[in-house]
Amino acid sequence: MAYEQPIIIKKVKKHEHAHHGGAWKIAYADFVTAMMAFFLLLWLISMTTPEQKQGLADYFAPPNVSESTSGSGGVLGGTALDDSDVKKAGSSPLTKQEAPVPPGTTDQGSVSMSTGGKGEDTGDQDAAIGAARQSLKSQFNQDFHAAAASIRQAWQAMPDISDVTDNLLVQETPQGLNIQLIDQDGRRMFPEGSKYPFEATRKAIAAVAPILQKLPNQIAISGHTAAGGTYANPHYGAWELSMDRANVVRQILGEFGLADDHVASVTGKATTEPFFPNDPYLAANERVEITVLYEAPPVPPDMQP
Repeated sequence: MAYEQPIIIKKVKKHEHAHHGGAWKIAYADFVTAMMAFFLLLWLISMTTPEQKQGLADYFAPPNVSESTSGSGGVLGGTALDDSDVKKAGSSPLTKQEAPVPPGTTDQGSVSMSTGGKGEDTGDQDAAIGAARQSLKSQFNQDFHAAAASIRQAWQAMPDISDVTDNLLVQETPQGLNIQLIDQDGRRMFPEGSKYPFEATRKAIAAVAPILQKLPNQIAISGHTAAGGTYANPHYGAWELSMDRANVVRQILGEFGLADDHVASVTGKATTEPFFPNDPYLAANERVEITVLYEAPPVPPDMQP
């Protein structure tokens, strides 16, 4: 009996491969975008001056941290005024200070810091004045650190000016504490061609006045314009506009507590000192600067030693 050979049928199921999507394209696009942003950042950093970098760093500093070491975020850095109001007057008592011992000697001599009297020679007077100025500037540095922190705190506590906080800069310069109201593309501090600021700008200026009043230093206010501006009145241009804006800022500061004797100068500088010298046409060159000067206020004649 013949056996039939069984027929074996194999069924092979073929599985289709999953469809490859475009996720890699998205990742690549993100990478290219990040690289573009990185190189743009490098370019912007290379175009800014050290003063502008310091201003940006100060702006992004935590507003609730005082840079002073006194433990106080107040304007005077936690130091108290004595009965003679020495600090408030911006002067330093000229008494006596131990002089450094010259090489080769062991005597610890002292030099009188008084600048009056016939017995003092010119060398001692110059040394005394230099030491007094250095001590005064060191004290001002502490006050300026605390004042800058107070100004930033005041601005950040005002939701009404949140749209212009990027236009407000506070930085310490060799001249003193510099407060700047700077225009940006699409976000101006003053209407074009007008000497009167927007309401948010006015509120930001008003918040600064009480803080500046507590400092003994003199204040210089200067207005600046960007190049390329057009003016309808042929007799009214960049010089007049920059001067008028600086004077309006002075008036607002005075309205909210800054005494007139705190103001040393109000000037209009037109386009002569651009914020970005490489591109005087940028909107950021249009600004008003309030500078708290390092120099002490003038001493009345009847208070001269």
